Formats: sequence, C-alpha cells, structure tokens
Amino acid sequence: MTQLIVERRRTGWDIVLGVIIVVLGLIVLGHVLIATTVSVIFLGWLAVISGIVGIIAAFMRIGRGGFWFPALTGGLLLVLGIFFLRHPTIAALTLTLLAGALFLATGITRLIAAFENEAFRWPLLISGIVSAVLGLIVLANLFEASLVLLGLLLAIETIVDGITLLVFGRIHVDTVHREGSVLHD
Repeated sequence: MTQLIVERRRTGWDIVLGVIIVVLGLIVLGHVLIATTVSVIFLGWLAVISGIVGIIAAFMRIGRGGFWFPALTGGLLLVLGIFFLRHPTIAALTLTLLAGALFLATGITRLIAAFENEAFRWPLLISGIVSAVLGLIVLANLFEASLVLLGLLLAIETIVDGITLLVFGRIHVDTVHREGSVLHD
C-alpha cells in the first residue's frame, strides 16, 4: 500500500525567494504595458512551439491512425502563435475580451450558485458581484484594458505567489510504501 504524506516546509530560502518574487511582482506592476506585451509574445512563441510539436506528433502517427486531430490542432496553434507574434496589440485585445467575458460568466455563475447554496451564500454572492463587476469594467473599457490587463493580472499573480511562499512555504510530498521506507520526490 502506498500512502502520500504532504507537509508544508518553510526554510530561509523560501523567505528569500518569496521576497524576490514579491519585488519582481511590484516591478511588473510598475510596468504593466511592457508586461502585457511580453506576455502576448511569450504566449505566441508557446503556441508556435506547441503547434510545431503537434504537427510533428501527427506525422509520427501516420499509418497508425489518429493523424488528423493532432495535425489540425497543431496547425491551428501554429497559425495562432504566428498571429500573436505578428499582431501583439490585436492579440492583447482578444485575450482581454476573453478575460472580461470569463470574469462576467464566472460572476454570473457564482451569483446563481449563491441563491442555490444557503451554506455558502455570502461568499458566493460577494465573489460573484466582484467578478461580474470586473467583467463589466473590462468589457466596457476594452481598448484601454487591453493595454494593461494581462500585465496587471501577471503582476497580481506574481505578488500573491510570493506572499504565499513567504507565509506558507513550499509543499513537500513524500511517498510511503508498505515496507515503511520513505521515498522523496
């Protein structure tokens, strides 16, 4: 029988790394326009590389079936990545439109769930209102938001990750087998 043991560990290096990540998040927060552009270019290259890998994987499946799905998805990713790299402003606008729609849809879903779930009504109601309002703000100011939203979200995520590392440390998982020996990941 195998059992997982999950522990939280916080060392001095976690604190140093957490501080560095928070500082980097604050730097990104000060330069959200650059961060948005870098994010779109990174996503473009990621899509190009994924598309090429998908196409190569499709050609390796010739004669064994299952060629068309990886070929089509690889081709679509390649085209999307090239589009992102050639038109980063339009890509940022598209991603911002998608983010605004997701915020709004999440907010509406949480509002509906708040009225169906009495135990978690208030947290769902509050988070639903916040998400819906964020979605409406982004969609109402789409062109202005497209310049900064992705960079702002990246900065917030980086700062939250750094603070989480500072407060909680890292999660460490050990696997214990029947014999009682501990294997470290």
